[in-house]
Amino acid sequence: QVQLVESGGGLVQAGGSLRLSCAASGRTFSSYTMGWFRQAPGKEREFVAAINWNGGSTHYADSMKGRFTISRDNAKNTVLLQMNSLKPEDTAVYYCAAKPGRIWYGGGDLSGYDYWGQGTQVTVSS
Repeated sequence: QVQLVESGGGLVQAGGSLRLSCAASGRTFSSYTMGWFRQAPGKEREFVAAINWNGGSTHYADSMKGRFTISRDNAKNTVLLQMNSLKPEDTAVYYCAAKPGRIWYGGGDLSGYDYWGQGTQVTVSS
């Protein structure tokens, strides 16, 4: 079992940057695909980015490509989401999620994730 705790959210102006961090408990962190998702008020939760067990493969939603970067440090049980060139439409609660297994399917399917953090609010002002 994995417990996930996100941090790093906050209020930023459009064009600014934030770095989200997700700290994971447990000794099998490297066995999980990790993903970031977000949910804006009144909208469904959507895929942001995912990374495979060793960081060798990543996948991004189209609207995040070139602006967001996902990375992980298995020695520290953390996964990061660097967000640059933020837009007001990026405003949402951002969730970290873990999917068991090392087989890489791209990580974009929300239903494949077994463990979720509590979320961190990101607000981008115009």
